[in-house]
Amino acid sequence: MPAFTDPSQQSPSDQALIHPTSAPAFDGALPIRVGVMASGNGSNFEALATAIRDRRINAEIALLVVNNPGCGAQHRAERRGIPWQLINHRDYDSRTALDRDLVDRFRTAEVEGIVMAGWMRIVTGELIKAFPDRLINIHPSLLPSFRGLDGVGQALKAGVRLAGCTVHLVTEDLDAGPILVQAAVPVLETDDHDSLSKRIQLQEHRILPSGLMLAAQRWRQG
Repeated sequence: MPAFTDPSQQSPSDQALIHPTSAPAFDGALPIRVGVMASGNGSNFEALATAIRDRRINAEIALLVVNNPGCGAQHRAERRGIPWQLINHRDYDSRTALDRDLVDRFRTAEVEGIVMAGWMRIVTGELIKAFPDRLINIHPSLLPSFRGLDGVGQALKAGVRLAGCTVHLVTEDLDAGPILVQAAVPVLETDDHDSLSKRIQLQEHRILPSGLMLAAQRWRQG
């Protein structure tokens, strides 16, 4: 594995090692039809939409579902003309009921798979079993290290020299599904939570589209 060069001599986007370094393009095939779930600002959703627009990946977003009214992801979808729906988790009496509605919406949208792009809710077997190996997530750590909440904070507290992010398949064990792609980011002596989070998020935007295509390769072969 190649070594990092001096971070001060690199742009933020270059301060990472990504593995694997490429993903299938599916040239000439029909676009992968995906659903996306987001709760917040929606920058990872936007990264997917931009990769599609620029034809770096062969996919289309059939439906975005948000759970927070007026969140950034909703506004980004509106600007891009991407279909979106609100499923407010506060309106459901259980996570299972929420996920059952998600299954119905995504099945109606005829998606091949689903991307959790900053969905700040733990999903249940209701959703995972309805889309087995067809649900992917982006997590801000080098899994299997620092699963669960605040992967960046966990990394800083542990004093590691490398942090990063992971795109993985979702299973019923939290952040424990098969890994699709990872980006490793050096932790600098000057880093705090905000600065490290921003550099990791840049890499999330790079690897999420590739992770989707790697997952889609499994879907199409299956």
